[in-house]
Amino acid sequence: MSKQDSNLEPIEKASRDELQALQLKRMQWSLQHVYDNVPHYRQKYDAAGVHPGDLKQLSDLAKFPFTTKLDLRDTYPYGMFATPMKDVVRVHASSGTTGKPTVVGYTKNDIAMWAQLMARSMRGAGCSADDIILNSYGYGLFTGGLGAHYGGEFLGATVIPMSGGQTEKQVQLIQDFKPTVIMCTPSYVLTIADEMIKQGMKPNGSTLRVGLFGAEPWTNEMRREIEERLGIDAVDIYGLSEVMGPGVACECVETKDGPHIWEDHFYPEIIHPETGEVLPDGEIGELVFTSLSKEALPIIRYRTRDLTRLLPGTARTMRRMEKITGRSDDMLIIRGVNVFPTQIEEVLLKNPNLCAQYQLQVSRDGHLDKLDVYVEVRADLSSSIGEQKRREIGAEVKHHIKALVGVSADVHVVETDKVERTLVGKAKRVIDRRPK
Repeated sequence: MSKQDSNLEPIEKASRDELQALQLKRMQWSLQHVYDNVPHYRQKYDAAGVHPGDLKQLSDLAKFPFTTKLDLRDTYPYGMFATPMKDVVRVHASSGTTGKPTVVGYTKNDIAMWAQLMARSMRGAGCSADDIILNSYGYGLFTGGLGAHYGGEFLGATVIPMSGGQTEKQVQLIQDFKPTVIMCTPSYVLTIADEMIKQGMKPNGSTLRVGLFGAEPWTNEMRREIEERLGIDAVDIYGLSEVMGPGVACECVETKDGPHIWEDHFYPEIIHPETGEVLPDGEIGELVFTSLSKEALPIIRYRTRDLTRLLPGTARTMRRMEKITGRSDDMLIIRGVNVFPTQIEEVLLKNPNLCAQYQLQVSRDGHLDKLDVYVEVRADLSSSIGEQKRREIGAEVKHHIKALVGVSADVHVVETDKVERTLVGKAKRVIDRRPK
């Protein structure tokens, strides 16, 4: 258990038996709540021949159908809400990269619970009321900005609501306001570090000491780069709008061994992505969540498409999830080889000359798939690495990608700022130009 046990909520150090008893009680309530108040769920359960009363133990959840993003899009905008709109105090929506966005709602109690769990996450990451937090997650329909904001205020910390973008101003605020915590996507904090170098600053010389990074998959190699460049603890926070937003799970700073899931409010399962079979703890599969206390938008067996596995708790008794290795729906199949962007990232970041600003471009050369990898040299080395050296690095990385990932790629090592940036929100790691 953590050395900070005295600061933990009782549920964070409760026994597994105590936790599972609470989960069962709340799961029974949540299933009845959706059956009584959401026609889409009621019709789905009736068609499957299951009823909330069939849940006698936690494993009985496997009898109930999955919920997918398509369910939310088919009932757009408010068809999955389980409370009247007069009780909904806020609405968020996903970015909606394809089709309609998914819309989520919150009651006053939902917002309070969200703020509490974000504060719990931030405390676990090493934050306290004494901190000044630069919140560089995007505000608006995206859940990141306001989720982090309310959590910071609940914690009692000072929150700077900067939002994303305006990188030069981000650096100015770091210099002038002297924040101790930053919250943003991991790719964006490296953009901030690059800007610091441009402005003649040393990224590891600021007042920042902790960063909570999420909203996109990132590897432990990327963690090491962030920590080395900025001199901070880089902590993984996990969430998604359909389940709540950020704060569904978070790493603890003393272990940094995968996000602990706040199981008193969210019940996790790992399933086989193709068969839907529930897998035992320790096996890699697709992460599925059931909300246990949400009022406005309860979600039952939601398929996140994130690939991970469940592990025993360390700093908390609640289970951990391994860092996301990819998604069951963003996997690239290139010449018959299954490739995840994070696999390429791991190879890139093993080279000390390269940084985590990269993009994969997939195209078709005749009848064959072609993979081009564009990656930047580290900003502090950009002026000293010429074109010939970049070609040599590219050839070396190409060899390692073929050996470790099993796919051939043309690797283009480019100067700083040559890879397209997404300054607000998530980095666009893949451009697939193959004919559909």
